[in-house]
Amino acid sequence: MLSFMHTFLRQWKRRYNYREVLRVCLPLVLGMSATTVMEFTDRAFLSNYSIAAISAAVPAGITSFLFIAFFGGVGSYVGVFIAQYHGRGANDRIGRVLWQGIYFTLFSGLVFWLLAIFATKPIFALAGHETAVRELEEIYFSILCKGAILQVAANTLGTFFTGRGITRPVMLITFAAVLLNIPLNYALIYGRWGLPEMGITGAGIATVLAWGINALILAVLIFLNRKNKRYGIFTGYRFDSALTMRLLRYGIPGSLQFTLDILAFTLFILLVGRIGTLELAATNIVLSINAVAFMPSMGVSHGVSILVGQALGKGKPGLAKRAVWSAIHLLVLYILMIDLLFIFFPEQVLTPFIHGGRDSESVVAIMTTGAALLKIISVYLLLDALYMVFSGVLKGAGDTRFIMVSVGVSSLVCLVLPVYFGITRFGMGVTGAWSCVLLFVVTLFLLSAGRYLTGKWQHMLVIERDARQKKTD
Repeated sequence: MLSFMHTFLRQWKRRYNYREVLRVCLPLVLGMSATTVMEFTDRAFLSNYSIAAISAAVPAGITSFLFIAFFGGVGSYVGVFIAQYHGRGANDRIGRVLWQGIYFTLFSGLVFWLLAIFATKPIFALAGHETAVRELEEIYFSILCKGAILQVAANTLGTFFTGRGITRPVMLITFAAVLLNIPLNYALIYGRWGLPEMGITGAGIATVLAWGINALILAVLIFLNRKNKRYGIFTGYRFDSALTMRLLRYGIPGSLQFTLDILAFTLFILLVGRIGTLELAATNIVLSINAVAFMPSMGVSHGVSILVGQALGKGKPGLAKRAVWSAIHLLVLYILMIDLLFIFFPEQVLTPFIHGGRDSESVVAIMTTGAALLKIISVYLLLDALYMVFSGVLKGAGDTRFIMVSVGVSSLVCLVLPVYFGITRFGMGVTGAWSCVLLFVVTLFLLSAGRYLTGKWQHMLVIERDARQKKTD
């Protein structure tokens, strides 16, 4: 029996590589979770500030994030190029692709300012929310857009480390930004320590300042370290149209995958707002809680993309498969623990968002609706985690067009149209709307898992196939 167990464990260890997955993914998970904690604290403070503030913060925040996700996603896709170059040993090309990402970041800053100036009012006029909520949505959205270049810069610069599998510095820098953001939120929202009470405006300013700290520290570590010369950081600054076009060719579909996902949820939130303010508040609170629980899946997905990119760069897809299934085991274990919390302790999960000064009828309505939605979220999280891992594989290989089309079609057919007609024509309630969210994620899981099982991703590369394999480190 002992001999059998020893053989089984040895074969299991050979088949799965949890240590490598944890080394790369855990700092990304912690870093992304810290970013979400920053958003969580924004919304927790605003939830206790006023119902109007929290009702405005999530729609405006997720709408701005829709645009940030697109430009930041293209910038982040630099990491897949760096991973494959690093795996291939063509380290001298890393600086060149990083600079193309920087030029794209500068372009995104112009677009964000134009959005803030010309698109803010039309976007939230379409939502049809109450006047008090709409005015706060416009304020928050405008501030986040004007500072969004800093977040895109942080995403792009961070790929210099994450693409090479060095994820801890990015995590530590993100923690520093969060530590700055939390007291700034408290001071600027409520007017503490001699600062003016600014409400949702203060929350937006605090977030932008945290983004700026993140980008600044990353830039210092990259450009003031002469050891980075071997990566072409100081010589690869010239604009390379061919490399930029290749980055856009793979990066735009890869980014649109996540952007379309966010767009679907943005439209979902705007439609739920038509059911009622309390239903919108409950949905926003549950989405904020979900964001904290969901971000580890995002971190693992990003880490899997890096590990797959490095493995394919080395020409060893078997290493990628080991990373994929190791990541799935770890992530499912985490999700199951979160699900138990959501199912059996919903009141404790929801309480931080409920202000004691509200009328008891509103509190009961929000708590009852929120508890029901958390049960749906518990199923959603598990399937979404699996989808995120498989989509991470496809992005790491360069199979980005497939996932873009999958999300685009599924979001329209399974989520946006059913919720729109359900609410506007058939009086669908908030639970029915969330059931459509569950249908959406089931569809994405099936499509991404099916594409993974075809094995086509194992033969893909985003870099030049003749990239020289000369180790420089």
